[in-house]
Amino acid sequence: MPTPTPDSATELILIRHGETAWNRELRFQGHADVPLNDMGHEQARRLGLRMAGETAQHIVSSDLMRAQQTAAPASLQLSLPVVTTAGLREQHFGVVEGMRADEIQALHPRAWEEWLQFREDHAMPEGESAREFHSRIVAALGNLAATYRGQRLVVVTHGGVLDMVWRTARGLSLSGPRQSDIPNAGFNRIRIADPAMPDAIEIVDWADTRHLADLPPQPVYDQRRHLEKN
Repeated sequence: MPTPTPDSATELILIRHGETAWNRELRFQGHADVPLNDMGHEQARRLGLRMAGETAQHIVSSDLMRAQQTAAPASLQLSLPVVTTAGLREQHFGVVEGMRADEIQALHPRAWEEWLQFREDHAMPEGESAREFHSRIVAALGNLAATYRGQRLVVVTHGGVLDMVWRTARGLSLSGPRQSDIPNAGFNRIRIADPAMPDAIEIVDWADTRHLADLPPQPVYDQRRHLEKN
């Protein structure tokens, strides 16, 4: 069992949503409201069973369907309602949402070339830059830490959000490709000691997938492989 949360600290069990058809096809999802596929529902079911060994006071989810569907089994297991917020949505990718890398390269070649530089102030057309995205996520975490101070909550969100959490906790730049493992329906645990300092994040556990151990390999969009090709 996890150690008790200190009175002043808020503990967040961070979950990336389960697999979708667009994950399988390596499409940019962003704010598009894509549902889980069959594998994603199985991952969510197993995640719910995993929660039987946890205690939590609240469940908070991105308002996008894939996150809410992932949260549903945990909600039943813990007998807690799911509170939704748009602040926990994935990074917004603008006009390229729903596209694969090859489609973006063909239809928006300049935007794709700029994307490959992984600069914190670059955004896809009509989308959100990494800096803007990071500011939104840090604000959302601060709000959760203030609202639920000293409590433990389950937070179901997206891969990009977890990337922002990892970079913030490790003091990494917002520029450059993703450097951490962020599996669908993976189990991550962080603590925020002071709501006034939501960027002071302690990582307790990361990318735990024991509950998914015998499932087929997950699709992985590896940003670094694009750098190797260019």
